Parts: sequence; C-alpha cells; structure tokens
Amino acid sequence: MNGEEDNIPIPSLVDQPQENQEAAGDGESTDQPNREDYGKTLYGCEHYRRRCKLRTPCCNQVFTCRHCHNEAMSVLSNPKERHELVRQDVKQVICAVCNIEQEVSGLCSNCGVKFGEYFCHICRFYDDDTTKKQFHCHDCGICRVGGRENYFHCPKCGSCYSIELRDNHSCVENSMKNHCPICYEFLFDSIKGTTIMKCGHTMHMDCYSEMISQSQYRCPICSKSVFNMSRTWERLDLEIEATAMPEEYRYELGLLESLLSWWVWNL
Repeated sequence: MNGEEDNIPIPSLVDQPQENQEAAGDGESTDQPNREDYGKTLYGCEHYRRRCKLRTPCCNQVFTCRHCHNEAMSVLSNPKERHELVRQDVKQVICAVCNIEQEVSGLCSNCGVKFGEYFCHICRFYDDDTTKKQFHCHDCGICRVGGRENYFHCPKCGSCYSIELRDNHSCVENSMKNHCPICYEFLFDSIKGTTIMKCGHTMHMDCYSEMISQSQYRCPICSKSVFNMSRTWERLDLEIEATAMPEEYRYELGLLESLLSWWVWNL
C-alpha cells in the first residue's frame, strides 16, 4: 500500500461515538485499534515493512529505505551521479499514513503512529517485522538481525559473528570490511548471509555454495583449501603410484636420475 496515495486518517477519540468516548474515559476497553499500531505491516517496500519514507539528504529524493535508494542510484546513466546513502545522515522522514514530513523520530508527530515496531535512532532504521530480532551493535555501528544473545563482536575481524564461532575461527584483520571475492559486494553491511572459511576470509554464503558447486575448493583470496583435502591428496598419490610410467619417458627419467646422482656426488 502506497502511503502517498492512500492518505487514510487514523480514528481519534473525538471521532468516536459519544458512548465510546464515555467508555474510554471510564477506562473500559473499546474496539478502536491502538493509535500507534495503525497500519502495522501494511506499508513499506520489498526490503522492509515500515510506516515511513526517508528524505535522502544526498539527492533530496524520497525512498522507502536505503536499499531502494542505492538500487535506483546504481543504475544512473551518468557514473558520476551514482552514489549510496549514508544512513546516519538522514534527518527527515515522511509518514506513510498521513504524508507529513518531519524530523527523524519513532512516532509521527501528526497522527501518532509508530514508524516501525523496531526503531534505531542511530541508524535511522525502521522495521515492523520484529521476528528478525534486530539489535544495534555499537562496535559495528549498525543494526544487525538474529538476536543479540546469538552473536558476539570480534574486534579483530571487525564484525558480529555467531556465538558458535567464538574462539573457533581464524581472525583476519577487518575481514568483513572487504568485498565478497566472488560478487564484489561490500560484506560489512550486506543483507545477504556470509560465511567464514578456514583461512579466516569471508564471502557470501550463496557465492560460497556456487564456488563449491563448480568444484573450486580454494579461497579466492589466499588460495588455501576451504576443506581438509588430505584424503584427496592421499587418493591422488595412490593413483599416481599405481599408474605405470609410459615407455617413451622411462629412459629420460632414468637419465635424469643418473645426472642428479652424479651432481650430488661431485658437490
């Protein structure tokens, strides 16, 4: 539902019949919905459910979220005009219910609805879907999803990781503040899932799965194996030992061995 087109007023106490006003005044429950919850999950974009839009200070346009902005700006014909939104720079939001522009806050100053069940004033981030268990990491400086109790911040890697990886991963300085070596998207604030390889380098989980499906088992950054390949090397060694040397190479190999023996003997 588009908030700019469907400018639906929220029922207020004075709009109710007299008997409902009296009941509300006596503390009795009414059928009127909570003002703050009005329109919950009905507004937003493909990325987030929220009841406001952002006035982007970089280009003075209106977008539902920073991802909508970045996607639109990344396809501009003039490369010099392409840019990304710095979320902390947003100063103004527009209520999706009453269409009133105002300073960043958790509630609409005009109609009183919540812009999002989850609200982070630092990130200017709103979301009605709290099943994601959003939380703000002060060390990362941005909001994460998955529940604070399920993650810890690794100061050397420079990002939040699952508690299963505490003291159980190879640290690489600021490994998450790099681009995915496959798709080259910046990993630190990517909304896609990431994985840590044995070497400590990181990449998108989808990119990792695609790499493995192509029988590529080395880190694209440092070329170290992403699996324990000892069994594979043992199997290859056995196959090589079981393969007879072709006749045309036997003489040359014997001659090479003789020359090496002579050279070692005369050192």
